[in-house]
Amino acid sequence: CVDWQFEINGQKNNGPDLISLGKALSGGVYPVSAALARTDEIMDVLTPGTHGSTYGGNPIACKVAMTALTVLKEEGMIENSRVLGELLLQELQKLAQEFELIECVRGKGLFCAMQIAPNHQVDAWNVCMKLRQNGLLAKPTHDDIIRLSPPLVITEQQIYECVEILRNTLKSLP
Repeated sequence: CVDWQFEINGQKNNGPDLISLGKALSGGVYPVSAALARTDEIMDVLTPGTHGSTYGGNPIACKVAMTALTVLKEEGMIENSRVLGELLLQELQKLAQEFELIECVRGKGLFCAMQIAPNHQVDAWNVCMKLRQNGLLAKPTHDDIIRLSPPLVITEQQIYECVEILRNTLKSLP
């Protein structure tokens, strides 16, 4: 649920030519993987026998993945990711202004991260363990990044609950 376009040195880029997908493609129901190409011409390079996939070609897996993609579209999860991702990022930016511990925040859709400022007594692991104790799961990455990746079905109320847990946890840190 991410727009893969980006800029490099001020030039608009249409995104990658080829993307490999897995894990969540089936909504966690069945192992499956896939490759997406920007154009048919690029996809046509992958002819039978020139590539492999642990979970590719299984008809049940393909049907499950197609159904999961249909649910994403019909239930508006892509739009929900965009709208609530913007809300989450705004709220995280407020936290960054409130707590000097947070050096910066960034995100795309519901995939967001907070970076801990250098020279603090806590690292991402310790913050994530405190968050877990307070009811919020987050992923420490490196020593200084706290990654948030809520489910696509999250509600606005749950975003605010998440931010409140973050705020209370950050207040409790040394």
